[in-house]
Amino acid sequence: MGGVAILSRDIVEAYQRDGAVCVRGLFSPEQVAQARRAIDAVLATPSELSIVASRPEDPGRFVEDFCNWRRIPELEDFARRSPAAAAAGELMAATTVRLFHDHILVKEPGTHQRTPWHQDQPYYDVDGTQGCSMWLPVDPVSRASTLELVAGSHHGPWFLPRTFLDGKAKWFPEGTLAELPDIDAAREAFPILGWELEPGDAVFFHFLTLHAAAGVDGPHRRRVLSLRFLGDDMVHAPRPWRTSPPFPGLEAELPAGAPMNHPLFPMLWRA
Repeated sequence: MGGVAILSRDIVEAYQRDGAVCVRGLFSPEQVAQARRAIDAVLATPSELSIVASRPEDPGRFVEDFCNWRRIPELEDFARRSPAAAAAGELMAATTVRLFHDHILVKEPGTHQRTPWHQDQPYYDVDGTQGCSMWLPVDPVSRASTLELVAGSHHGPWFLPRTFLDGKAKWFPEGTLAELPDIDAAREAFPILGWELEPGDAVFFHFLTLHAAAGVDGPHRRRVLSLRFLGDDMVHAPRPWRTSPPFPGLEAELPAGAPMNHPLFPMLWRA
């Protein structure tokens, strides 16, 4: 754990300023192949948390699955041995990095379903400022189909989380958080970031950074492994509703405000 820095100062400063960066060529071809095998293993044996996030009439299919590292050995090995956690630690200026959870996102060819604009942290059961997501595609991603992010939005406010397909407030009650602005109706008014990506490139972004993604065009497939990381100041924040992903029974073991020191969230890196 720890050792020589793997990211440039410019990349770290860009993350702190914008809440999102693209790190080119961070993963070797062998590591990308391992991530691809892990994704395919999850698809072959979906967990109970697997969901289809596209409509039945969509000509493609958008599948998500969560929290599979304990049953998919290659996924756990990737999280522990790849440079992902070290990169997250440097970006967050953290001294420790824990795995929060893994998230598989696969859009099959021709999927129309967009991933709407949202922040991640309001869906979670954690509080703090050092939360970082990695978005690693194992297939080439065009600029039209890539992850888009609003620079600087990690400074807040929190926006009301809603379900992706029907826009329901299943988490925080209506009116308790700010309403998300209509970013797509006035894209020129927002500093939107997005990159064409090749396997080996990855996007890292803060849990509060607004982000979205289009469907996938033509015959192309978009398989993504996302790992979510917790830095030094992240603590448990039990919610009176089912979070996404859920960690049932965790409040009995970690009280509100407790550090995330639990076997569900293994330590991956130390400075």
